[in-house]
This record gives sequence, C-alpha cells and structure tokens, in this order.
Amino acid sequence: MQTVAVLSLKGGVGKTTVALGLASAALRRGIKTLVIDLDPQGNATATLDPQPAQFGLAEVLTTPRPPILSQAVSRSAWDESVHVLTGNHDLEELNEGPDEGTLPNLARAIAWYADPNTGPRYDLILLDCPPSLGRLTRSALLAATGALLVTEPTLYAVSGAQRAFAAIERTRKEHNPGLRPLGVVVNKFRSRSHEHMYRIAELRESFGPLVMPVALPDRLAVQQAAGSCTPIHEWSTPGGREIALAFNLVLARMLRSSRRGRHHLDPPEADEAEATNGPDQAANGSGAATQAQPPRANKPRRPDEPQPVRR
Repeated sequence: MQTVAVLSLKGGVGKTTVALGLASAALRRGIKTLVIDLDPQGNATATLDPQPAQFGLAEVLTTPRPPILSQAVSRSAWDESVHVLTGNHDLEELNEGPDEGTLPNLARAIAWYADPNTGPRYDLILLDCPPSLGRLTRSALLAATGALLVTEPTLYAVSGAQRAFAAIERTRKEHNPGLRPLGVVVNKFRSRSHEHMYRIAELRESFGPLVMPVALPDRLAVQQAAGSCTPIHEWSTPGGREIALAFNLVLARMLRSSRRGRHHLDPPEADEAEATNGPDQAANGSGAATQAQPPRANKPRRPDEPQPVRR
C-alpha cells in the first residue's frame, strides 16, 4: 500500500484537482483507493460526494480509536472502490496551535486502515493537504510514504514548491525516514506561454528528474467534471480525454517511483505506455498528454527580455 501526500504551500494551484485526478486514474486501473480530505475547505469531499458517515476526519485526528475509525470512512459516489474520509471546516481548529501530541494520530489511523485484520485493505491512500505547513500537512508528512508536489508554472507557485520540498526533506530526516518525494506535477500548463516554459525550466534546475515529464494542461473539463461530481476519466470531451491521459501517466510514474524508492528516467514500462497510448487515444485519434519541453542548456528567454539584435 502506498500513502501519498499531495501538497503545495500555495493555494489555487490545483492540488485537489491533482488528488482527484489520481483517484480517477486509480479507479480506471482497478486500484482500491482511500481519499483523506485534510483541507478544511472540503473540496475533495464535495466532488467525491460520499455517503454520510458517523464520524469525520476531525474526530479521527482527535480520537483515533477503532470504534471511531470503523465508522468514519464511507463509499464515494464515484464507485465502491473509492472511499472517503471526509473533511470539513472543523479541521481549521486542528490546523493551528502548538499541540504536537496529536500529530502522529493520522499515522495511527492509516495503520489501522491498512491492517487487513482490522480495517478495509486499500492499495492507495491519497492525502489531500491544505495549502499551508500547519499541523494537518505536517501530520500527513508523518504518515505518508511519498509526497507529490503540485505547482503552477508561475513565479510564486515555484517558490512554494521549493519551500514544500524543504519541508519534506526536513520531515524525512527528523521524523519519517520512509518518506520520499515522488515528483513535481506542473498543473494548468499552457504550451504557448513563454512564461510557463521559463518556469518549467526553472523547476528542472531546482528539482531535476523529479519534475514529471508530462504537464497537466489547463482545461475547462476539470472544473466541469468536478462540478458534476464525476471522475475526469468519465468526462467525454476532448479536453477531458486529454487530461485523463495525463493523469494516467502521472499515476504510473508515481507508483513506479514508490516501488523502486527513487525517481527513474528509464524508458516507459508497460503501464506508462498504456497511459500514454491508452484505448481512449486509439479510439478517438487524440494526441498524447501535453508534454513539457525537454530541459535546455539555457532557460527560455523571458517574455519581457529584449530580443537580440540581428546584423
């Protein structure tokens, strides 16, 4: 079982979108998944539209005992193989304050859910973290086996990704030696934007091969699918199919990185080849997921830089 914290220290970059896209890709592959909504805004909970549960994540984090844990998880509206541990505004109070004693409670709860003798057996647990380094995100990093950074190709988002990576490394060294960075996902990418290309080159300078080779395109289908509480893989528009293929590739790379313990640049394996050239693409003749440009020796010229004079 893999427990993956999906995080960013800047709001609005589409962190929840990535968590839900990975859950949709996992559903397509038959991977039993639990989504834990640590964000007090509860956007992941709203899109997954789970059945009512006796308890929520706030109760689990304060009292992670079997009677509560057994009645806190519910089936999502997506499918019986995608379950939810719901978040709401009650989590806001748990995200602040100096009480460090409750930080390991999420790890205790996940250990209970991972035990086939006590809780349901999941293949993947996705932790949708709030956009801050408060107690909720720190508890997720203590419980996770891997961390996936989400960023936009913009100045402030890149800075947030660098701070998030520093937090991951600090947690790994001081508290959770099993925690590994699984990759950096660039979201809301526009291929015709020189600024976006510049920022992706900047990310590669900072994170090297951890930057995912596929960038998630900026498509209206993401908001449309979320608004209708539908997995992106079931949103049958050209934009929906394009970004669904991108999520297939991100999930394949993420799981592969988790299995091997580090990020690899080997040729694509069968799961990655299927993700990029899946049945949807073959049936519709659509292109593969949006690929960011390969690293260059020099960064792309900034849009506001003067052009060289030709003689």
